[in-house]
Amino acid sequence: MNNLFFSEILINWYIKHKRDLPWRQTRDPYRIWLSEIILQQTRVDQGRPYYERFVENYPNVSGLAEAGIDQVLKLWEGLGYYSRAKNLHKCARQIVREYNGIFPDSYDGLLQLPGIGPYSAAAIASFAYQEPVAVLDGNVYRVLSRVFGVEDDISQPKTAKVFRQLANELLDTDRPDLFNQAIMEYGAMLCKPKAPICESCVLSSKCYAYGHAAQSKLPLKSKKVKVTTRYFYYLVLEKEGKIAMTKRNDAGIWKGLYDFELIESKSQVEVEDLIMEWKNKGFKIQINESSREYKHILTHQRIYATFFRVTELNSSQPAKEINYYSMDEAEELAKPVLISKYLKENIF
Repeated sequence: MNNLFFSEILINWYIKHKRDLPWRQTRDPYRIWLSEIILQQTRVDQGRPYYERFVENYPNVSGLAEAGIDQVLKLWEGLGYYSRAKNLHKCARQIVREYNGIFPDSYDGLLQLPGIGPYSAAAIASFAYQEPVAVLDGNVYRVLSRVFGVEDDISQPKTAKVFRQLANELLDTDRPDLFNQAIMEYGAMLCKPKAPICESCVLSSKCYAYGHAAQSKLPLKSKKVKVTTRYFYYLVLEKEGKIAMTKRNDAGIWKGLYDFELIESKSQVEVEDLIMEWKNKGFKIQINESSREYKHILTHQRIYATFFRVTELNSSQPAKEINYYSMDEAEELAKPVLISKYLKENIF
């Protein structure tokens, strides 16, 4: 298949079948950047409301830069991968501070910003500035590997160079924005990871995977994701209509978010042992009620959480300072989805 045929077919399909999405109706690099960061590790239907809320609250990069990180994390709540939100905020402040609120207008310039890697830089540069640089994400890997029969293992870092070279050779340099949007949309809508819609594929007659019944084998990815199991035991303290919450300052995935006093274990722990451990921390408690076990699934982790509700402490002064918040205040704090779910079911 020659390059011109491939790009023409894809772009023509895209023009007819593309989804009507708000970030496709602009060349504003701020809004394009915002959509790309939100949609990393996030489905379009899940990410779109977040994009719309961010645009409504922060219509430009200066507004986002002026916001506090707690406000940004609260608006991000539920999307997961909170490092994206932190880098979003950090990047906005750097653009205002070092670039007078104007995004760099090149792929290489965009790569200098926090949270912007090769994929995001290529997307912003091609969509906003028409720079002829190909994007490379999971959808692109899938389309290229199946259509052209590329059997290089995509779990290996060196493979990115192979696919990036192929994508750039196929790129319509006069319409890089349309080509990049088209190939990603094709992977999302037709050339899906499972059950690709080959009967509607305009490339099927030239597709290696279709011709060799290899759709389920491509792209080749041998590296397995190691999943860690964690058990969280939360102490939920209440006093005079208020609830104690703690801002996490560790280096974990929820740094900067609010939850409760926590005991974590790699295996299940008996209640008597939890009470003794809390006592060693200065919390002399009598448990009023315990929750069901909540299961929270992340890409590399399985978290099983149980909440123990206590309305008063038996000691006058625990080993650490406790900050209590009214229910309205607690609701406004940025929290992991796991914590919000428990609160909505049991407290709020």
